[in-house]
Amino acid sequence: MTQRAIPFLFMRGGTSRGPYLNRDHVPKDQTALAQVLIAMLGSGHPLNIDGIGGGNAVTTKVAILSKSDDPWADIDYFFAQVSVEDRTVDFKPTCGNILSGVGPAAIEMGLIEPSGDETQIKIRAVNTNARVVATVQTAKGHVTYDGQAAIDGVPGTAAPVALQFMDTVGGATGAFLPTGKLIDTFDGIDVTCMDVAMPMVIARAEAFGLTGYESAQALNDNTAFFAKMEAVRIKAGTAMGIEDVANSVTPKFGLLAPARGGGTIATRYFMPWKAHPTMAVTGAQCLASCVLTPGTVADGLAARSNDRPATLTLEHASGQIDVLVDYELTKDGIDLRSAGLVRTARLLARGEVMIPAAIWEGP
Repeated sequence: MTQRAIPFLFMRGGTSRGPYLNRDHVPKDQTALAQVLIAMLGSGHPLNIDGIGGGNAVTTKVAILSKSDDPWADIDYFFAQVSVEDRTVDFKPTCGNILSGVGPAAIEMGLIEPSGDETQIKIRAVNTNARVVATVQTAKGHVTYDGQAAIDGVPGTAAPVALQFMDTVGGATGAFLPTGKLIDTFDGIDVTCMDVAMPMVIARAEAFGLTGYESAQALNDNTAFFAKMEAVRIKAGTAMGIEDVANSVTPKFGLLAPARGGGTIATRYFMPWKAHPTMAVTGAQCLASCVLTPGTVADGLAARSNDRPATLTLEHASGQIDVLVDYELTKDGIDLRSAGLVRTARLLARGEVMIPAAIWEGP
């Protein structure tokens, strides 16, 4: 079988992992691109045995980079979520964990020149039009991966990658509250539908008979809960104006409960058909915004800070994540200016990934 080689970097970004590609090396047509990524990751098998995916939604993600023609941005970041088993690709969402590797990858690809001990890179998240400033450690003119920053869900420590997210409100639906309400009810479950960095449907864990402290595995084994949650997600997503919700990873789903480990609030995040082993960076921003907004399902679960900006610590299935939110209260909720997080990234491999030549003739 004749094969075609595509240059790639294989990177961990935050608590996710996948190939980082140059936009010039893959098809421009989205249908053709999807077929290339399905072959590349090995979608269609639970172990992704015929590709470089890892058999989990956090390891079948793809970042596609190019120099930006936006007057503000340096780099365009186009994200693709490749399914593990059903040979589909969703181009609707973005991913903040994978985004934490975009700055280092852009430098490694030669799309950006490092400048001093730290290099600031302005990134446009193409899928949602969010703007992100990434600060990457670049001592001696190269990306520095060693450091003392630790994030829950990743062993050891690494160099910090600071991310400042802007223009994240309404990226998918056009509104902070896509249904126009702080609380909606679907199948007897009260939810808050919110679009900040990622469109989400957020509920209290107790509404499903859960504590909110269950492990990711325990949640994944609870098929009755997933069936009920999915029914609510589909109805809520339709009310949010999202098309073909049943076959899309958006909106994502989140559960809230009172904190029990010294954080602001306990959270669980769903991708949406499996529990996230940690927390999505985009989801963390949306959940934090829900906590800060009076009148949502988060009311009474956490004490709201009067600080501006406010640091919220979200407890998740593998530890905690801090979100620094700059905002002001308004009559309609909050005016979100920016959200800051610290992640880490590491280059794992570089080279060429092979796909059957019959799938794509090449550039």
